[in-house]
Amino acid sequence: MDQHYLTPLFAPSSIAVFAGNPELRESDPAYRDAKNLYEALTAQRYTGKFNFLDVDTTEGRLADLINTGADLALVALPPHKVMAALEVAGRIRCKAALIISTGITAEQASELRAVARRNNMFLMGPNSRGFQRPHLGLNSSIVGPIAEKGPLALVSQSGALTSALLDWARPNKVGFSTVISLGPHTAVDMAQTLDFLAADPQTHSIVVYLEGIKNARNFMSALRAAAIAKPVVVLKAGRKQAGNVAARTHSAAIVGSDEVFDAALRRGGAVRIRSFTELFSAVQCLASRYRPVGKRLAIITNGGGPGVLAADRANDIGLELGHLSDTTVNALKPKLLPQASLVDLMDLTEDALGEHFLEALRAAASDPNIDGVLTIHTPKIGTDMEGVATAIAQERPKFSKPLISCVMGDASVHEARNILNNASIPTFRSPEAAVGAFGNIASYYHNQKLLQQTPPPLTHLAKPDVEGARMLLEGVLAERRQILTEMESKALLSAFHIPVTQTILARSATEAMMLAAQLGFPVALKIDSPDIPHKSDVNGVALNIMNAVGVRDVFEEMMENVARKMPKARINGVSVQRMARHNRGRELYIGVVTDEPFGPVIAFGAGGTMVELYDDRAMELPPLNQFLARHMIERSRVSATLDAWRGATPVDREALEQVLLRVSEMVCELPQLREMDINPIIVDEDGAVAVDARIVVGNTLATARPYQHLSILPYPAHFEQQWPLPGGGHYIVRPIHPDDAEMLQTLVRELKPESRYNRFVSALTELSPNMLSKFTLIDYDREMALVAILIDRQVEEDGSVTETQRIVGSARYVTNPDSSTCEFSLLVADDMSGKGMGSRLMRSIMDVAREKGLSEIIGLVLTNNSGMLKLMRSLGFTIKAYPDDPDFRLVTHQL
Repeated sequence: MDQHYLTPLFAPSSIAVFAGNPELRESDPAYRDAKNLYEALTAQRYTGKFNFLDVDTTEGRLADLINTGADLALVALPPHKVMAALEVAGRIRCKAALIISTGITAEQASELRAVARRNNMFLMGPNSRGFQRPHLGLNSSIVGPIAEKGPLALVSQSGALTSALLDWARPNKVGFSTVISLGPHTAVDMAQTLDFLAADPQTHSIVVYLEGIKNARNFMSALRAAAIAKPVVVLKAGRKQAGNVAARTHSAAIVGSDEVFDAALRRGGAVRIRSFTELFSAVQCLASRYRPVGKRLAIITNGGGPGVLAADRANDIGLELGHLSDTTVNALKPKLLPQASLVDLMDLTEDALGEHFLEALRAAASDPNIDGVLTIHTPKIGTDMEGVATAIAQERPKFSKPLISCVMGDASVHEARNILNNASIPTFRSPEAAVGAFGNIASYYHNQKLLQQTPPPLTHLAKPDVEGARMLLEGVLAERRQILTEMESKALLSAFHIPVTQTILARSATEAMMLAAQLGFPVALKIDSPDIPHKSDVNGVALNIMNAVGVRDVFEEMMENVARKMPKARINGVSVQRMARHNRGRELYIGVVTDEPFGPVIAFGAGGTMVELYDDRAMELPPLNQFLARHMIERSRVSATLDAWRGATPVDREALEQVLLRVSEMVCELPQLREMDINPIIVDEDGAVAVDARIVVGNTLATARPYQHLSILPYPAHFEQQWPLPGGGHYIVRPIHPDDAEMLQTLVRELKPESRYNRFVSALTELSPNMLSKFTLIDYDREMALVAILIDRQVEEDGSVTETQRIVGSARYVTNPDSSTCEFSLLVADDMSGKGMGSRLMRSIMDVAREKGLSEIIGLVLTNNSGMLKLMRSLGFTIKAYPDDPDFRLVTHQL
């Protein structure tokens, strides 16, 4: 049961091949794909077994084949014969099928998927170019000769790009664990493929070429699971132009889908690249299996000009130059040529030899101020290029930091490049490309920190009035309106404790004058209409009105202008609010837009009337926590103005972060929210206040499961419970989160060997870093892990109380591919055995699975684990023999 469900597809032990008979393959152009597939399959030795079948002549052999079966059916036939072949594959009980074809329509593909579902087959294709698994000797593709073995996996939605990348990889010594060309209409999609590669021991890094996704939640879940364990680089095609002329808010007008995809990849822990050239760079770096620790890049060069070009590019993409410490500089200088400079760049001069590069490399390797190194070497008459390359290559096995090389020139540097490539050092022809490659490595490190954020849907701030907010939205939707008035928008913000300026609606000029006098001058007047998305477009905003006469005149003029420019608009009146007095306050913007397919996205940047021209926005997918909110502010260009600036005091950044957290709460708790602008929100040293807001809502499908409108499920804090211990005390059961890694490791280390073996069926003494990440950084939609936390309190000599926490139990389930059943595991500390904790954890995890809509929970228990089997019986589980292994019992329970 530890075997991945796609193993029959990507690691089959037997294959039934439907590729026509030899005469057709040679003579009929319709069988060109079949011929290419046959040649690809037989060009090398496959570790499994082939059965070559002709769909027109299999009837006499079906009885024999049914008894033997096959893991995988490969179909490469003309479109009109594909259905018959797939039916035969189902009859001979194939567990998976791959259809290599072209020209099959979406309707035909849907029929093929129905046949596969009926026969319980995983289907890749149709219109796929197949896949390669070099370590198995399996080339079930038509994208070219089988790739060299290596640790890199490629998943592509383009067959042409797959062929080009493989053609480039061979002379550049890049090997692959897996190459997959999905194609359109495939049933086994990008998310399922990533899920397999995340668990594949042959794969250490993943490159993805993506044109589109069908289900954002599934994609994000699989991407995050893969990126937890391995570096993932994504090249996304099909960027859309930002901006929508029909937008009802600034947010919808300025936030483009490509920017949302960027935000999704950051939260998924992957690295986004934007060109085919960059893809080659990323492949080289991933093949070298670098693990970065930051963005400080040291540049070692024998030429000042190329070094400056590299430094400029580093500055452009947000990297920092790594500088040697004074101690390291003093130790290194005597080992270099007298003309060498160690200020900013390590310029070794054009006469530098291999030994000089070697000393500089060693200094950079030991200096804590440096995260990675780029060596740049330009040819000079009499220079031993091969000697320099050899020195760098020899140092590579001892070098723990990312090491990248740039060898400039062409005719005289071929051998030097070969030496570096053979040492698995990514080598580039230009400084800019090399720096960009390191930038991808640094982005991976940064995005991993974002990946580990698992914020709750609600912050620890004062509880918002969620029910009041929902009633307000229901009232608007009941009136068949989508746009809230300014008064309603501010009431909604107030329900989530976002500070707003006091606003009162006036229906006549006289009423406006009276309200202005009560609020105090100066005041602002704004037209209030559900039909006017942008008030400034119709002269519907007037600021700094200083007296009652001015209020009267502006009111009347505003009503005339609106009537002339938008005669059919419904006018509720004019809102009156006192001008916000903020000395040197900054005008900012916070918005929400709903993306297809990723759902709600939060945007932040410079605000005011020219928000669209500023083009300043940082975006994140909800939910947010303080780390993500702070990171979001820092990514915007306006962030530089929030500190002390030209006489202005620094703003209260914490107040701004809290507003972002409140907006995240709104987005999580109100699926009806479609678009929102808080513009401007004015921030100064005393706090933040929303001056204007515009909100668009829509009906949403009713669902019993909360947060289904989000592409990233928040931390499910509502599952937390407190339970008593026999003899006194209590423990807390709650969902696991990444900060639990150390406590979980301690639990495993302190178990008796027998207990560890019963849980892991292994003699391991502790969890590896990958296992810790897998167990603690989980996707709460596809799996759940509950931990029992025991709090020990110790009174110190001075009377103070010290609290320590430890994990004393864990229960988890993982949803199976059928999306209706799940597999569980259970672990309890030895000193907690017999205290009812195992029973409580199992009941709790079953409750969660039941709430998720799962129908059955299953597990494997060692036959000699009598204590666990006894617990299963007491909980009502059915216990059966496990046909695949007599050492286990299969335990099941209907939920």
